[in-house]
Amino acid sequence: MARAQTSAAGVLALLSEQDEPAVRQHALKALIPLVPQFWAEISEHVATIEALHDSEDLPRDARDLAALLVSKVYFYLGEYDEALSFALGAGRAFEADSRNPAAAEFVETVVSKAIDRYTSVRGDDGNEDKLDPRLREMIEGIFKRCLEDGEYRQALGIALEARRLDVIERIYKESKDTELLSYVMEAVLDTGFTLSYRDQVLNFLLPLFPPPTAQCSHIPALTRLLVTLSSTSLTVQLLQSLVPSETLLAYQFAFDFVEGGTQDFLESVRTALPQGEEQQTVVYDRLRHILSGEESIKHYREFLSRNNKVDLLILKNTKEALEARSSIYHNAVTFSNAFMHCGTASDQFLRENLDWLHKAANWGKFSATAALGVIHKGYFETGEDLLGPYLPNEEAGSTGSVFSEGGALYALGLVNAGKGSNVEQYLRDKLKNIQNEVVQHGAALGLGIAGMASGSEGAFEDLKTTLYVDSAVAGEASGLGMGLVMLGSGAQTKAEEMLQYAHDTQHEKIIRGLALGIAFLYYGRQEEADEIVRTLLAEKDALLRYGGVYTLALAYAGTSNNGAIRKLLHIAVSDTSDDVRRAAVTALAFLLFKNPTQMPRLVQLLSESYNPHVRCGATLALGLSCAGTGLQDAVEILEPMIKDPVDFVRQGALIAMGMVLVQQSEANSPSMASTRALYAKIVSDKHEDPMARFGAALGQGFIDAGGRNVTIALQSRAGSSNMEAIVGMVLFCQFWYWFPLAHCASLAFTPTGIIGLDQDLKVPKFEVISNARPSLFAYPPPIKPPTKEAVEKVATAVLSTTAKAKARDARKKAAAEEAMDITDDKPEVKKDDETMKVDDASQSTSTGATGESSKQGEASVDGAAPVTKPKRTPEPSSERLSNFSRVTPAQFPYISFPADCKYQPARAISSGPVQRAPKRTAGKLAVPPAKYGGGGGIVMLVDKKPSEQADFISFEPPAAAAAAPGPEVAAAPGTASAGLAAFNDDATEASMPASFQYPFDQQ
Repeated sequence: MARAQTSAAGVLALLSEQDEPAVRQHALKALIPLVPQFWAEISEHVATIEALHDSEDLPRDARDLAALLVSKVYFYLGEYDEALSFALGAGRAFEADSRNPAAAEFVETVVSKAIDRYTSVRGDDGNEDKLDPRLREMIEGIFKRCLEDGEYRQALGIALEARRLDVIERIYKESKDTELLSYVMEAVLDTGFTLSYRDQVLNFLLPLFPPPTAQCSHIPALTRLLVTLSSTSLTVQLLQSLVPSETLLAYQFAFDFVEGGTQDFLESVRTALPQGEEQQTVVYDRLRHILSGEESIKHYREFLSRNNKVDLLILKNTKEALEARSSIYHNAVTFSNAFMHCGTASDQFLRENLDWLHKAANWGKFSATAALGVIHKGYFETGEDLLGPYLPNEEAGSTGSVFSEGGALYALGLVNAGKGSNVEQYLRDKLKNIQNEVVQHGAALGLGIAGMASGSEGAFEDLKTTLYVDSAVAGEASGLGMGLVMLGSGAQTKAEEMLQYAHDTQHEKIIRGLALGIAFLYYGRQEEADEIVRTLLAEKDALLRYGGVYTLALAYAGTSNNGAIRKLLHIAVSDTSDDVRRAAVTALAFLLFKNPTQMPRLVQLLSESYNPHVRCGATLALGLSCAGTGLQDAVEILEPMIKDPVDFVRQGALIAMGMVLVQQSEANSPSMASTRALYAKIVSDKHEDPMARFGAALGQGFIDAGGRNVTIALQSRAGSSNMEAIVGMVLFCQFWYWFPLAHCASLAFTPTGIIGLDQDLKVPKFEVISNARPSLFAYPPPIKPPTKEAVEKVATAVLSTTAKAKARDARKKAAAEEAMDITDDKPEVKKDDETMKVDDASQSTSTGATGESSKQGEASVDGAAPVTKPKRTPEPSSERLSNFSRVTPAQFPYISFPADCKYQPARAISSGPVQRAPKRTAGKLAVPPAKYGGGGGIVMLVDKKPSEQADFISFEPPAAAAAAPGPEVAAAPGTASAGLAAFNDDATEASMPASFQYPFDQQ
């Protein structure tokens, strides 16, 4: 039996044989496998081995072995830079050792270090002058090996980090796989590359993509690429290339651009589109119309109106449970109603509860009027008419109340959110001409939301003029509006002006508004915002540091940038202000919303912090990042926080639960039913804290938002960041300071449905197949009203002792009368006897009936008389859905078009192949969250059977679909005589109801 080696001293002694090169070479070869065991002993002779590597007396192979040996010793010593340097000098010896499985850890570490050094040396400019030729050779070898093994994505990752665009082109030409180009695009957009390099890569990738055709897989990637670049020339060039042969695809790209593009970008593309020749004029006119956004909004609001499934009984119960005289409770019901009816144009709840509405006072009126903008979101053609009774004339208070007028201007901005070119001048005029601060507050908010990212210099100057009046109320909204109008511009001069005024003013509201306005200016600017972030975070004023946190979050929104995450986590545990710490935790959501599964693990410890503000921030971070996913890990963290001893932490947890569970069903989310019951319990509990009841009401609004037909999506269907939604949720988080800003959550509501259009932009009838059980993605059932149980009369229970006593008394009395020879009738005895008999009979009847039924039950059990039970019909494994049906983001992977359908989509409605019905695992259904949360968008349809007659959905209002108004509505002056129409397959909603003034100011 061979003895185990206990020392390397004998082999090391051979290295000192000066006259025997072959002996020393043998010693080096023998020492290499001994390094893992005796590296500490060998390290004492490193200098000798290094000298052998530099010696000219040894052959090249021996010197390479010496370099490899030294490299391995330094590896075990933890000196990785030295290990890499000698590994590069090892040449062929290192290549041979890389094939040895026992050396896998060493080789992997050295290669990783080589890649890191290679990428750092090339730097931002890709300069190779200082690069070690041996390192270049090693990296080229890595590229070659990856290509030979088909590991394209590994090679692309290294090439992207090392700025080797030539390698990316070489890999694509070899593989011809457009998925690899999409992979590179997503990598450069969703990780921490600089803006300049990002744009360089995107411009390099665009010509590599083949010309798009119907159903090709890279349509979403091209959409995201062009929206990110916001290049008018490249976008127009693509649309022009499609117009002659792929008109449907051009329309599809235009609809997809509207989803993610800014006002400024879309308007510039519309202007740059040519008129076209005679045959193409109609196509270009339609493209311009689509790019205006009006066509998309028209179909989305029709979808929301058709499928409105709001359960008004929930709102009614909430309204009755929360005392309307309390401002916080009135606001809670206002927000809940606005969220539930967002975009549906259904004001039925308001019309049926005019007495409740009348109780709104001061800023409650402002919020209640602004809620009309959320309910009628997207109705930009009729927005001014709908809000006409409340909009101010020439003087403040001319229509009744300055709070209603300010709320109406705010509502007008919400109606035209992101598409406000038609109302911008009107709002600017009201801002300049009316000097009341409440009206100016509403006008500034409305102007900012309607003119979001428009870059309007005139609007910015008007808002700045209002800011300099130094009114706390109007100044806060002006600061927010200035940032919204210049959203993402990165204008350094404007940021310096705003920061200077924040230093000069004494109003905290103005400072907070300006701090957030600066954050909006640097949306998506990444490293360009680093200087202003450092400046704001170094301020002594906590309000400016608060703005610095949001500036950092918005600058790197959706990038999952590690540096930004580390900085926010440091602020969350070190800042002296609770508000700043809470904001830092909340802001994590805006960095990580594209990776929702990471957030629960990240905030797990923060959710258990001793500081309640940090815990509150953790709830909102979970809600925002995991919105609409139903992620069980997030729910399991939030459920204990609903029982937190601090009221505002419970409030945050209740709001976040509504965000996470939006559009989830009871079949695929085990917490859905219990959460709804919990909301109802907390709202109705008069002993619960007002803040928790407020949170429960908002949670109810989120979980049923948009008539149960919208989700909260911070990214678009194509995967790009949804700028409007991110800004809306940042503003919503400010409800902590100012309730009316909660309405901005509606900016993040994205309709989720299947909406198909043909080449004439008409809506044909067709059906798609959902390859999942209907209950998985079904609407929640309506709650049942409480039923009054009829009280039945029950026969008086008679005790056996009482019956015996009565009988004994009767016998005694009868015996006494007989003894006295009384022969008269004895009605009393007869009466008692009859009573006893009735009681006994009732008992015997009851006993007999019980016995008989028990015998029947026994007979049934024995099989003598089997009871037939209704058979439970098995649920189908799929269902058919018509055009304009709700399809949740998680449901899209299960949607397919029948092979024999007249229409097929011009682009895929979901990423990846069609999935089949999910299976139940460990008691839970495995329904993975959608990769992208924005639904399917509007899909252009290719007519595969043009010879067949097409059948279209009619959008004409029915002749007699109006509902009779209630007595309160009928009594109100100017009340419309019709409510929402009941939709059928061939008809949509009735015409818009006539405007009427809600009685805010009636006494």
